[in-house]
Amino acid sequence: MAEVGFYHLTRSGLERALPALLEKVVASGMRAVVRAASEERVEALNALLWTYDQDSFLPHGSARDGDAAEQPIWLTAGDDNPNGATVLVLTDGVAAGDLAGFARCLDLFDGRDEVAVAAARDRWRACRDAGHGVLYWLQNDRGGWEKRA
Repeated sequence: MAEVGFYHLTRSGLERALPALLEKVVASGMRAVVRAASEERVEALNALLWTYDQDSFLPHGSARDGDAAEQPIWLTAGDDNPNGATVLVLTDGVAAGDLAGFARCLDLFDGRDEVAVAAARDRWRACRDAGHGVLYWLQNDRGGWEKRA
């Protein structure tokens, strides 16, 4: 069973929170798959990870870049895990079809969007009911994370 963390974005958007979380994943020596809602969104996230901070670098790629096995972070709109990641990152309200093979899952959702919050609650219940460990992280005033449940 995977540990699923729900990250309630309240102070900053995905564009600021995602790189910070991915930096922690890479620093810990783990690999990640980031799932987005569409190929267009994958390309937007790809561009974001190249430009979010001129002093940082997050090694990543997508199907357009190739060499999946060499990429510590793989961006996709599908259910693939071609880089052997143990961390799954969900964006855009994407639900994980299968958490088998992942030790952790990070589900990032926009707390300023009531539809996104309601959908995250449904995903929380589904993960809990499936027997996964679930955690709830609320973004604090400084953009950091506080574990609430």
